[in-house]
Amino acid sequence: MNEMSHPQAPQAAAARRTQMRVRPTAPILPPSNIQGNALIVVIAIMAFLACLTLGAVTMVRATAASWQSQISREITIQIKPADGLNMDEALQKAKDLALGFVGTKEGTILDDAATARLLEPWLGAGLDLDELPVPRLVVVTIDEQNPPDFAEMRELLALELPQAFLDDHRTWVDRLVSMARTTVLIGTGVLVLVFTAMVLTVVFATRGVISGNRHIVEVLHFVGAESAFVAREFQKHFLKISLKGSAAGSAVAALLFAVLGLWQSNARATPESDQATALFGTFSLGFEGYLGIMVTMIMIALLTTLTARFTVMRTIDEIDLIRSDPARSDGLPAS
Repeated sequence: MNEMSHPQAPQAAAARRTQMRVRPTAPILPPSNIQGNALIVVIAIMAFLACLTLGAVTMVRATAASWQSQISREITIQIKPADGLNMDEALQKAKDLALGFVGTKEGTILDDAATARLLEPWLGAGLDLDELPVPRLVVVTIDEQNPPDFAEMRELLALELPQAFLDDHRTWVDRLVSMARTTVLIGTGVLVLVFTAMVLTVVFATRGVISGNRHIVEVLHFVGAESAFVAREFQKHFLKISLKGSAAGSAVAALLFAVLGLWQSNARATPESDQATALFGTFSLGFEGYLGIMVTMIMIALLTTLTARFTVMRTIDEIDLIRSDPARSDGLPAS
């Protein structure tokens, strides 16, 4: 009996051919093994350290910028006590002289209570300022965009009030800027070290996977499979591994910063929170910080994938080199 006697035979044959064409192929590498799981853990640790470093650098930069802004908004006029000097009149005169310059907004004379609070951490409570030659301060708020002429203000104060000293806090601002730059450089160095360690780990892991599946690579390569095809299969494998590891490490780092920020916001005005704020600033990263963590996660995944691809391509070139040398392919040293 031929296919003409059965009208459904051609349709059945076409269906079988279609099924054969669309049948999915199994992956060259196993989806999960001990080496892959270990590499996921290593990449997760590297991603966590990288995101932790990035978040710390972001916090320090934000804190330094906040301190710099606060310091640069104010200047301080310090008046030292002297014989025959009426301190109250001198403070008021210094305030009026400072506010007479373009670029100043308002001035505040620190009274005895405020001055005593400033000295309390060093001299204790209940301080009597009349018994000590304590300098008094005038705090002047300035326009950051259009600051006054500090040199001219110093000259006028020295002429009118020899006991007055103007501090524009430029020394502190320069130190904060230097500290922020140093922190960024240190953080960048740590990130480079983390990425370098991760690349070396991926190189060794890729070579280990290739060594375990070298016969598969050789068979595919020498039956006609292109190097790009074999490298692409390994690239897909390591992309999945790197995405799992980097996502896990980045998520843990982001969760850590979120938990610390929540704790800090709920524990305000406590000694622990005040000390943490003084040392590290606020733990809130903001949108830019979390965006940086996401970018770091993507960079780690891409870097791992590209490293795996280049390692596979280089290994295939080594296989070709060995096969082209009969002495080396027979296990003998090349002459």
